[in-house]
Amino acid sequence: MSLSKEQIAQRIAKEVKDGYYVNLGIGIPTLVANFVRDDISVEFQSENGVLGMGPFPLEGEADPDVINAGKQTITTLPGASFFDSALSFGMIRGQHVDLTILGAMEVADNGDIANWKIPGKMVKGMGGAMDLVASAENIIVAMMHTNKAGESKLLTECTLPLTGVRCVKKIVTNLAVLEVTDKGFLLLERAPGVSVEEIKEATAGRLVIPDEVPEMKL
Repeated sequence: MSLSKEQIAQRIAKEVKDGYYVNLGIGIPTLVANFVRDDISVEFQSENGVLGMGPFPLEGEADPDVINAGKQTITTLPGASFFDSALSFGMIRGQHVDLTILGAMEVADNGDIANWKIPGKMVKGMGGAMDLVASAENIIVAMMHTNKAGESKLLTECTLPLTGVRCVKKIVTNLAVLEVTDKGFLLLERAPGVSVEEIKEATAGRLVIPDEVPEMKL
């Protein structure tokens, strides 16, 4: 079966380790905070100046003044702090964030990422994405494997304007978990019920397939 956006976030939550400072991008990445294990301590950071984000608020409990970079209402955990964007980007550019989780429109098999603009469409700007991909050493992308037309978003070369080059380390899609290597996308896990052949057909970039590809555990 193809994973839902929530299940993609659930799988990525397994990559979050105790003591990590984690930046969550807009879209699927914001859901990761809902699935992190209770027995580890993680600080979620948003580039608009929040450290210590919690899960999304329950209906009727949202505070419209407490939002993330995507203007979604959030909760904060005990000890959370608020600060200006200058300090927030100082934290990002100073490489004090251990893991960055981003959405993407396209990823190339060399680790290039395009996630900010579709030519001809209105866009508010790149936001913090450029700083995040330029500064982070550990970037995981959460995305759908194909677009609405069924075309692959995992390519040999991005067709959209790049956000960053050779920076993505791992990708979790609705079909698979892949690692970016010198030889292309290394297939690490497949979604439950999804065959290797299905993943191969949905991937336009170079795909390295080991002899055994286990089903991912959520």
